[in-house]
Amino acid sequence: MNKIEEIKKLIEEKIKNVNSLQELNELKVEFLGKKGLITEVNSMIRDIPNEEKKEFGMKVNEVRTLFNTKYEEIKNRLEEEKINKQLESDAIDVTLPSTKVSVGAPHSLEKLIEELEELLMSMGYDVVEGPEVEKDLYNFELLNLPKGHPARDAQDTFYIKDDELLLRSQTSPVQVRTMLENVEKSPIRIICPGKTYRRDDDDATHSHQFTQMEGLLVDKDISLSDLKGTFDIIAKHLFGEKRETRFRPSFYPFTEPSVELDISCFNCEGKGCNICKGTGWITVGGAGMVHPKVLSNCGYDPKVHSGFAFGFGIERLAMLKYGITDIRTFYTPQDIRILEQFNRRDVL
Repeated sequence: MNKIEEIKKLIEEKIKNVNSLQELNELKVEFLGKKGLITEVNSMIRDIPNEEKKEFGMKVNEVRTLFNTKYEEIKNRLEEEKINKQLESDAIDVTLPSTKVSVGAPHSLEKLIEELEELLMSMGYDVVEGPEVEKDLYNFELLNLPKGHPARDAQDTFYIKDDELLLRSQTSPVQVRTMLENVEKSPIRIICPGKTYRRDDDDATHSHQFTQMEGLLVDKDISLSDLKGTFDIIAKHLFGEKRETRFRPSFYPFTEPSVELDISCFNCEGKGCNICKGTGWITVGGAGMVHPKVLSNCGYDPKVHSGFAFGFGIERLAMLKYGITDIRTFYTPQDIRILEQFNRRDVL
C-alpha cells in the first residue's frame, strides 16, 4: 500500500513538469509500460493474501485511473497549444491580392459538338454512337456504294482486314445500324457525332482524321422543305440570326436529290471577300433526301417512308466560327490560354 501511495505522489510531481507530447509519452511508458511502476505494483497482487487482494486491486485501479485522467488532461492541453501555434504561424492575410489559378476549358471541337447536341436534342433528336472500326457492309454497301463504285475512291479508306474491315470514313454507318434496328419504325430522329478516317495528306485544310456530325430523320411525308427548315435553325444558332441559307444541287450516292448546304458569308454579309472567295456564300455541309435504295436496304418501304440526312465536318464549322485558319490547330498540343480564348470568343 505504501508503494501505491508513493506512486501517486510521483505522478502528481512529474506530471506538472511535462511540457511536450514526447515527454508525456515517455511518462506513460514509465508508469504504464511493460516495466512501468503501475504495471510492476499490479503484478504484486499474486503475493497479497486473499483477504486483502480486493482492496489492493481497488487501490491499483485507483492510481491507474489517476494517471490516465492526468494524462488525458495534459495531452488535450498540449495538442490544443500545438494547433493554436500552427494556426498562428499559418495565418493568411485575406487583404493580400490572390494568385490567379489557371483552370481548364473545353476543347473547341468538344464545345461545338455539345452545342449542336443540345440544340438538336431540343428538336427531338437522339444522340447515337457507333464503332469506329466498321464493316464494309455498313460503311459502303448498304449506303448504295457497292464494291467497285467510283465514289469509294474519293473516300480513300483505311482497310484493316482485306476489304471487309476498315476505319469508318463517315458516321453514316451509325444511321444504317439505327434503321436496321428499328425496321419500319418511325419517326427516327438521330444525330451521330464521331471521329472518321480517310487517307489524306495533312495540311492547313485537310486531315487524315476528322470529326463529323450527321443527322437523320425518317418518317412519312418528309420533304426537302423539312430539311431546309432544320438547316436554317442550325445555321442561325451557330452563326447568328442574320444568316441566310441556300441549297445547291450536288451528288451523294446515299441521297437523292443531294444538296450542298450554304450560308451567307458572316464576314462580308454577301458582298464578297477572301473567306467566301468572292461569292458571298460559304459551304458548311452536305445533305439530301435519303436514297430509296438505302431505305430499301435497311428494310423500309420507300413508297411509305421518306427521310433526309445531313452532315457537317465539325472542324470546318469550328474554323469558320472561331476564325481558325489551320486545321492542325485542333490536334497539336495546345497552350491552355488558347483553349480559354476559344471559349471567350464571339462568333465572327
